[in-house]
Amino acid sequence: MEQNDLEIFLVATPGLEAPLAAEAAALGWKPEQQPSGVTIRGGWPDVWRANLWLRGATRVLVRIGGFRAMHLAQLDKRARKFPWADILPRDLPVKVETVCRASRIYHAGAATQRIERAIAETLNLPEGGEAAIVVKARIEDDLVTFSIDSTGESLHKRGHKEAVAKAPMRETMAAMFLSQMGFDGSQPVLDPMCGSGTFAIEAAEIASGLAPGRSRGFAFQRLANFDPDAWAAMAPPAPGKAPQQFFGSDRDAGAIRMSQANAERAGVAGTARFRQCAIADLQRPDCARGIVIVNPPYGARIGNKGPLFGLHANMGEVFRERFQGWRIGIVTSEGGLAKATGLPFQPPGPIVAHGGLKIRLWQTGPL
Repeated sequence: MEQNDLEIFLVATPGLEAPLAAEAAALGWKPEQQPSGVTIRGGWPDVWRANLWLRGATRVLVRIGGFRAMHLAQLDKRARKFPWADILPRDLPVKVETVCRASRIYHAGAATQRIERAIAETLNLPEGGEAAIVVKARIEDDLVTFSIDSTGESLHKRGHKEAVAKAPMRETMAAMFLSQMGFDGSQPVLDPMCGSGTFAIEAAEIASGLAPGRSRGFAFQRLANFDPDAWAAMAPPAPGKAPQQFFGSDRDAGAIRMSQANAERAGVAGTARFRQCAIADLQRPDCARGIVIVNPPYGARIGNKGPLFGLHANMGEVFRERFQGWRIGIVTSEGGLAKATGLPFQPPGPIVAHGGLKIRLWQTGPL
């Protein structure tokens, strides 16, 4: 496969493919949206840049080639002839994950075993141990396709957030929900139930032009074809100065401490500000009109939904009275709770899979 015309698959949170495609287009790629992700084309530097800059992708997979195989012996023979040495390092074990669909080879476990052994014996790799490199094999209609996971740990792990709340919003999802609300870095953002501060910190990072992957390492840095000098030349520029207009509040003092510590580590402590405050005492910040976005409890994890209707009704009242001209976004698995706010919502966004729940973004125009 041409090294500058690789098929690169950006894995999305199911339901958030469209904002990820928009983000990839804004970064200069020509994305093709598909179920569960977005395909772009490019060379290995595009793979590195995607990992460094994309806020909405959960991982970046690179298709490296394949062949036809009708049975396990053929799979074994052809896997041994595949040019693994061009990409895989010779000092790290490899883990293979296989999916079989509509193929004569139907046993994914047996296929995995053959491919893993073929790679290990061809490259004389160490057996066992913590696998640093993941090769994904897809066998569909007797066609075997190999992809490399260039990411490693999921991209929602930005590398600068240690403290997390009980039911945290993943950074990748927070960024895409902000995008769905039209956030481009210029508008103020307030999260009145901020938990560990994800929405406010993500908004502050976007406004400052900070690369989401700046604080972490990636699996591609361990591949045989990695070029450290070319990667160093891609270092993100120094962040710009963003206005202090990103706010988080929470009634829980522990959440505020957590958010402040996370903002400090992310380098946006001067831009994202947090204070302890119950919804009933919430006041509009002294700044331009912007976006309120909140991920309130929806009862699925926290138990009885009864009191939550009252909480949402009170929240809606506070927003209507004190946030005229602001747009409100509520992320919830319960349409009934969103409606309990009495806010004039537009049709809700697509269903998004989140930890076994189906959540969606409900948003208003300016109140």
